[in-house]
Order: sequence, then structure tokens, then C-alpha cells
Amino acid sequence: MSVPHEAKPRTTAVVLAGGTGQRVGLSIPKQLLKIAGKAVIEHTLTIFENAEDIDDVIVLMAPGFVPDVEKIVAKAGLSKVVKVIEGGSTRNETTERAIQALGEGLAEGEDRNVLFHDAVRPLLSQRVIKDCVDALERYQAVDVAIPSADTIIVTRTHGEDGEFITDVPDRSRLRRGQTPQAFKLSTIRKAYAVAAGDPNFQATDDCSVVLKYLPDVPIHVVAGDEYNMKVTQPVDVFITDKLFQLASTAAPRQADEAAYRELLSGRTLVVFGGSYGIGADIASLAESYGATVYALGRSTTGTHVENPEDIDDALSKAYAETGRVDYVINTAGVLRIGKLAETDNATIQEALNVNYLAPVQIARASYKYLVETKGQLLLYTSSSYTRGRAEYSLYSSTKAAMVNLTQALADEWAGEGIRVNCVNPERTATPMRTKAFGKEPEGSLLSSEAVARTSLDVLLSALTGHVIDVRQQDPTRDAVDASGFEQALASVLDRQEDVS
Repeated sequence: MSVPHEAKPRTTAVVLAGGTGQRVGLSIPKQLLKIAGKAVIEHTLTIFENAEDIDDVIVLMAPGFVPDVEKIVAKAGLSKVVKVIEGGSTRNETTERAIQALGEGLAEGEDRNVLFHDAVRPLLSQRVIKDCVDALERYQAVDVAIPSADTIIVTRTHGEDGEFITDVPDRSRLRRGQTPQAFKLSTIRKAYAVAAGDPNFQATDDCSVVLKYLPDVPIHVVAGDEYNMKVTQPVDVFITDKLFQLASTAAPRQADEAAYRELLSGRTLVVFGGSYGIGADIASLAESYGATVYALGRSTTGTHVENPEDIDDALSKAYAETGRVDYVINTAGVLRIGKLAETDNATIQEALNVNYLAPVQIARASYKYLVETKGQLLLYTSSSYTRGRAEYSLYSSTKAAMVNLTQALADEWAGEGIRVNCVNPERTATPMRTKAFGKEPEGSLLSSEAVARTSLDVLLSALTGHVIDVRQQDPTRDAVDASGFEQALASVLDRQEDVS
């Protein structure tokens, strides 16, 4: 029943991307649809690229679209992807092609682990991958599933009268299957070899092939995740995009102080809102690592972000003096609290000019500089962006706009290699917050230095189109999963009360 313990075999992830976009109303395969600034398949491949338990990756792509995936792989630097080949006309045929590719170059008697995963499940967690690989130390076949929250009914159609219930299975024993499905290569190969002798062979997943044709092989079940959803219907595109929007992505730290100095030395940062608070701390930190920083603010340099001419002048000066602009950061903002019906036009205009139009103008003016350096634009949102609160209508709505601006520009500028990200700090001790709320209990706020440190890590990362949460306990610093959905869920609940 179990596999004898021996040296860990090589583990290959097979990403099944043979589907089309018909059910979501697309003319291209749904795995090429862009969500959060990247094609769905790039999100999925990146997960396996970052998985310690995965040695290499093979992609089975819809016929005619192999070059599209090869371009994505090359541009993203996904070194674990060793083959991109055409899938078949059915799921069974696609798996058979994968099995054949996996067997090439194997010595006689050599085996390997293989994880079959749907390309259109881009929120797979590292925990599930690890659990699958660990389970293959004992079992030859592994499935991933979650309990069904819905009652499942069995129906039968009676002519024109429609469907009628014939059975209601016990929900406590029902599970919803996900991927990956993991196997010893020898096991899944044997199952398909036996199935080849059945003229009526047809299956929609690989565990069912083992179950039917190798009934003596137990299939272990690993607990899946609710958010490991499959992009199949139009609503799935919307939900997945929102999950990426809410997910707190971890910005990787550099190995040591020397690595920060190496990456920042000779680089030019332009920080709007750099007079105090988070912006000033970013400027100070970057300068300590050898960067040339232009920290701009109303009170120090007379730079008004609501004035497009000031923005242009600041960027052109930095470029003229250093010959480059690598990073543009905007932390400038105003917080005006009050009932909208009682807010005067001047206050409304100020909020729109500083919190929305200024970032738009900064982005527009920065483009020509960042395209030269393949640099990054970094914006800031607030913990209230997911749900507006009474008396914060102007602030919450403009901060929500920053998330959408980030994602739109990340997509729009992806071809030029410009990265765009958005930092979402928890309630932070800044002069702006103190002015709005007065002195608050010691230790109840995140420090602006912590936000600055995370911001620097984001700038030095390959991330684009992401919202990076910075919380007081800072779970993103140790997050295992790229999706960060657990933290996102907690954040959404906390945001009902928090405003940064």
C-alpha cells in the first residue's frame, strides 16, 4: 500500500494548459488572460518556480499557442520550465503526452514524482504543493480536495418536465476535487497503459484513471484550499482578480545589507511626499545604501504634487543630474474626515487633486524615464480601500482608485518592463495620522520605518501589479504563499475598523 522510503526522487510539475476561453467568452485560451498584471499561466508557473519541492516544470499548452507561453517563460525568467509542448484534444490525450515527455531520458527502473496541475488555478499555495510531495513518500497516488459546503443532489431528466432529484448523498463524505493530483510516474503510466485497452476509456481527471484501472492502489487525499479556485466561468475571472487584489504579497528581503547596497548604489529615486513620514524614511534608508534620492515635499522643496509642472520639473532635474530615474515613489496624500454632504468644494477638490490626480500625473510624467531603466512606480493605498466607511468617502474612494491604477498600469506597461506596485500599510504613525486623530496609544500603530523597509524590498523585487500589505505583526515578511489569502482575509475583517 505504501512506497518504501528511499532517497527523494526528482519532482516535476506538469501544468495542464490545454483549455480554451470559450466558457469565459474569450477568443484566446483563458490561461493567457491577464489578471493582476500577468497572464494566468504566468502566476501559476511562478508558484512552481518558487516551490522548493519542485525540480522542473513541463507545460502542455493548447495547440497553436505554444510560442505565447515560451515568450512568457523567457520574459519572466522561469528557469524551471524545461518544456512547453502541445496538449491533445482531450484531457486524457494531454496527460498521455505528458507521460511520454516525462519518460524521456529516464534510466531503466528510475522513477519520479509528478504533479498534474490546472494552469487556470493560479492561487495554489506552497503548503498544498509540499503536502502532495510529502504524501508521495508513502503513497503512489495523491489527490487534493476540500469539503463541500453545498448540498449535492443527484438528478434525472424526465423529458420536457425537466430534472427531478433521485438522491441526496451524505454531504459529510463529499469532497470537491482540486489540483494538483500527484503520482509516482510509474503508477500513472501503468494506469493509462491499462486504460488503453478499454475502448470506452474516457476520464476528466487522472485520479479517476488510477481508481478505475488500478483499484488496488490507494489514493491519498491532501486537504486543499478554498481559494485554490479554477478560472472557468466569467464570474471566476472577476473573483480571481479580486483575490489577487486583496492578497497580501510578500516582498522578498535581500540576503544582507551588502545586497541592498549593491542593488541601490548608483540608482536614482524620486520620492514625492518625501518631507516627512514614510516618504522621508524611504529616502533616508535608500541614501544609506548609496542611492541618489530626490525627496520632494511642499514644506521642504516647495513641490506641490497637485501641480503637474512641479512634477515634471522634479523628474527632469533628477534625470539631468544623474542621467537616470530608476524608482518613482508617491507617498503624498491628504486625509479629510467628514460627511460628504457637509464638505465644501475646496476640500473635495483638494482630496481629488492630491490623492488621485497627482498620482495619475506622476505616473504619466514618469513613464519616459522608467521605460529607459525598466524601473518601478510605487504607489500607496489605505486599509480602507476594500470597504468605504462613513465620513471617509473621499479618502477611501481615492485610495481604492490607487489599487486599480496600479493594476491597470502594471498591465499597460508590462511590455516595456516597467513594474508598478502598491503598498497598503496598516494604521501607521505618521504626521498626517496624528493631525487627523491626535495622539494614540503606544504600540498601537505601525512605524513608518517598517513601511519604508518593506517599500524598499518591493522596489528591489520583480513584483508588478501587486498590493503589498504591511501589518504590525508583519505576516508578509514570513509568508509562505504567494497568494497570502489567509492574511488577506484577516485584513479584510480588520479593515472594517482600521483606517491608515
